[in-house]
This record gives sequence, structure tokens and C-alpha cells, in this order.
Amino acid sequence: MKTLQRIPWRRDAEAGPVRPRGTGRARAVLAWTATALAALLVLVALAAPNQLGRPFVRIPVEALPGVAVVLLLPGRARRIGAVVAGVALALLSILKLLDMGFFATFARPFDPMLDWRLFGPAVEVLSDSIGRPGAIGAVIGVVVLILGLLVLVPLAVLRLTGILVRHRAVSIRTVAWLGCAVFGAQVVAGLPVAVTNAAGPAYDHLRLVQEDFGDRRAFAAEASVDAFRDSLGPQLLTALRGKDVVFTFVESYGRDAVENPEYAPQVNAVLDAGTRQLDAAGFGSRSAFLTSAATGGGSHLAHSTLQSGLWIDNQQRYLQLTSSTRFTLSTAFKRAGWRTVCFAPANTRAWPEGRIYGYDRIYDSRDMGYRGPTYAMSSIPDQYTVSAFQRLERTAPNRPPLFAEIDLLSSHAPWTPVPRLVDYSGIGDGSTFGGGGQNGVLDRTGAQVRADYRQTIEYSLGVLISYVQTYGDDGLVMVFLGDHQPAPVITGENASRDVPITIVARDPAVLERISGWGWQDGLRPDPQAPVWKMDAFRDRFLTAFGPLSR
Repeated sequence: MKTLQRIPWRRDAEAGPVRPRGTGRARAVLAWTATALAALLVLVALAAPNQLGRPFVRIPVEALPGVAVVLLLPGRARRIGAVVAGVALALLSILKLLDMGFFATFARPFDPMLDWRLFGPAVEVLSDSIGRPGAIGAVIGVVVLILGLLVLVPLAVLRLTGILVRHRAVSIRTVAWLGCAVFGAQVVAGLPVAVTNAAGPAYDHLRLVQEDFGDRRAFAAEASVDAFRDSLGPQLLTALRGKDVVFTFVESYGRDAVENPEYAPQVNAVLDAGTRQLDAAGFGSRSAFLTSAATGGGSHLAHSTLQSGLWIDNQQRYLQLTSSTRFTLSTAFKRAGWRTVCFAPANTRAWPEGRIYGYDRIYDSRDMGYRGPTYAMSSIPDQYTVSAFQRLERTAPNRPPLFAEIDLLSSHAPWTPVPRLVDYSGIGDGSTFGGGGQNGVLDRTGAQVRADYRQTIEYSLGVLISYVQTYGDDGLVMVFLGDHQPAPVITGENASRDVPITIVARDPAVLERISGWGWQDGLRPDPQAPVWKMDAFRDRFLTAFGPLSR
């Protein structure tokens, strides 16, 4: 006798196969869940904003042509079209995510033609800030997210395409959506049901690319005009002969630091106390504002704008400048007989672009002899940087006058704790500095981040004041300024691009030369202080301190 086998279902002559109870229901639930998730993914990809904190747009009318095409195309062409549309939608989503990051950091959208070069430096900054393992994990997460979007969004579009074809009545609802967009229907006053710019970021970025192509020619024309290019050395900077002139950029020292109520009381207390201390030591000071070419980041854009007298607000202009022979502020000093040096502690390798500045010597993090603890991004404390400048250059025997650019980094994002000021005689190789490390960088609230920002600005300004007190003399002229405003997490949205600038000198003849500028007495500019564009500074400075070559 044959053994009867249990079968999962039996077949009736009329009813067909009978599946175990619950199997069909589970499959239906899974199918509806997959469809709902696919619809949600496509809707989010279409309607998501490109800035954090902005509301989602309403019904994206841009989807309607796609729906119409899906309904009209035959089978194979329809599937190919759905995949192409899905990939395009995934790329749009990636573009929006990039915009979110750039708006949060630089207060501007991602430029698809110019900003790819920033990803390498961004990973380096991240590694310096949270450690190499954390940076690697972040990069892997970003790659997984991008690949996931490129796979899942096309699959979602394919699934929805099948639903639309099987249920052509959807076309009726799409016509209703179109009617809402055309006639401006509103459920709440001022809130349209539908919008016609869900893919606006894509259009905006195409326009950016078009502008980038045109800007190359425009910048070349601007750079061809230079009133000082052919000036002879004896005609330049005659009012500063014999002086050591030091230009110091304070990272992220923006107008908000001296005006935002969250930072200004403490920062201004440091500046006002410093004004009194320097006055007592015989130094005068004048302050105003410059409008920076950068915001949130891109210090090199601000440095090159000040030096070249050209508006360098993107990477394309920077590369055009650094491959040219533009007459910069430092080359003016060099032509006039100064020894020119740069202290760039953020640099960890050769800096070929620096040739545009004509420095006799560039000191980077490898050349300063620092052996102390690291402080996240700013591995070398500002007080050590200015101490190294004093030790390596100002104490050299029989030297010519110096022109120096010094970049201070202790107030660089992510604004980690800074060391206390110490006596300069005990700095040595930096081992005396305590603290350091990267612990807690990612665990802070927004309020803690802002408080840490304020403290780093106070520290950097305190370093400059202490340096002038300790080493200042009749032969020192110090110009210090911010490179750019910090990121919107510090300033909020729609902050200005202004940064404070101050000139300090003991020789009254130096400050007399700029009396016509209208700058204010002291280290702190108030809200009524003059505001210049940063690219105007070079020519005004060279004009004030030496005759213009005609």
C-alpha cells in the first residue's frame, strides 16, 4: 500500500487550489506594505526640500508628465522609462542631500561643477575632528546611502508603474492634481495644494553650471586690470619702511562674534579689555568690517581675496588666480624689500598654490617643532603658532623687516576646548599645554557648540592681545581679521558675510595714514563701523602706505 503524503493544499474541480489559511492575507499585506513604502520613497524624493528645517513641498506637479508617459508607453519601453526616471529621481535626491550639507556648512547650495574638489579636504577635516575610524565610518555610511538610493528609488518607480498600469483610474486623480496646480486651489489660505517647483534644485544647479562657464571669462577680464602690477619696489609701502607687518587671520571670527547677543558680551569684554591694555602700553588701534568672499568655510577664498584684490568666491576663481602671476599683497612687500613668510599650521604637506604669494618661506605643521597635545582640527594651539613665529623669524639676527601671514586655527570648527594662555617663556615645544583630544565632539547640544565657539574666539583674540603686549614694539604693525563667518549652526540663517578687521601699531604715523578711512578707535568695531568688500582692501592699503604707480 502506498503511503499517503500530506499536501499543502487540495485542488477542487471548481474552486482551484486552496492555500493554507492566512497565506494569501500575509502576501497581500506584504504587497500593500511594499507599495506604500515605494510610494512614500518616491514622494519624499520629489517633495523633500534641499535645506534642513524647510517644510516639505506639497503635491509635486512635476510627477504628472511622468504619470502620463507611463500610461502611454508600451510594456518594454514603459519599464525602461520607469528605470530611467527612477535613476533621475535618485540623482535628484542625492543633489538635495548635498545641498543640505552645503547650506548647513557654507550657507549656499552645492555647485556640481566646482565643489567636487572639496570632498577630499572635507574627509580630512572630519578625520581631524572625530578621528580616523569615525571618518571612515561616516564615509562608508554616505556611500551606502547613495548606492541605496540608486537601487531602491528605481525599484520603487518600477513597482508604482505596475500599479498605475493595472489601475488606470489613477489618471483621473492626476488630472485633479493638475487642476489644483493650475487654478491654485488651497486648503489653508496661502498654502497651495500643489506646487510646480518640486524639482527646482535641479534647475538651479543647471543654472549654476551655466554661470560657472561664463564666470571663467569674466574673472579673466577682471584680473587683467591691476593698477599696482608694474609698481617699482621703491614706490611701494614707503610709510611702513622698517616695520614688521603681520597679517593674522582668525578662523571663523565673524560679525556675529561682536554683535550676536549669545557671544558679544563675553567677546567684546575681551576686546575692550585688550584695547585698554594696549593703550596703556602705547599702542593705538582702528577697527571696521570687511565683507568676506566666503562664509562657513573656504578660508583660502578669503585669504586670496584679501591678497589679490579680486573677488575669489569659488574654487574655479581660486584655481585661475593661483595659476596666474597676479600681484598680491605679499609680493608687494617682497618687491619693496621685506622678507615674506607664511605660518599655515593647517597644512600637512606641500602647498603648490602658495607660489602666487611669493613667500620666502612657508611654515606648515611639520616645520614648527610642536610636540604638545592635539586639539581636534586645530592640532597646534594659536599661542604656540605666534610663539613659533617670534622664535623662528623675529629673533633672527641681522634680518630685514618681515611681512608675515599667520593663520590661527583654534577657533576652527568643530570648536573644541582650547588650552589656557601660558607665559611665553615656558611654551618650549608645546608640551606644557594640557588637554587636547577629540572626546565629546559629537555629544554636544547646539547650545554647547555655540558656547564652545565663543570660548575659542575669546582664546584666539586673547592670544593676539598677549602677543602684542609681550613682543610688541615701535617696529610692529599687526593687522588681524576674521576669514569668514562661522557655519549657520552658529549664526543662524541669512547672516551677513562681514568680518571684523583691526590695525594695531605703536607708531602714531601708521594710524595717521588711515585717518581718512573712518575706522573706529579700539579693537572692537561697533554696528556703525565702515564696511568694505574684502577685495577692496589691497588697493586701499597699498595706496594709504605708499604712492600709487602711474
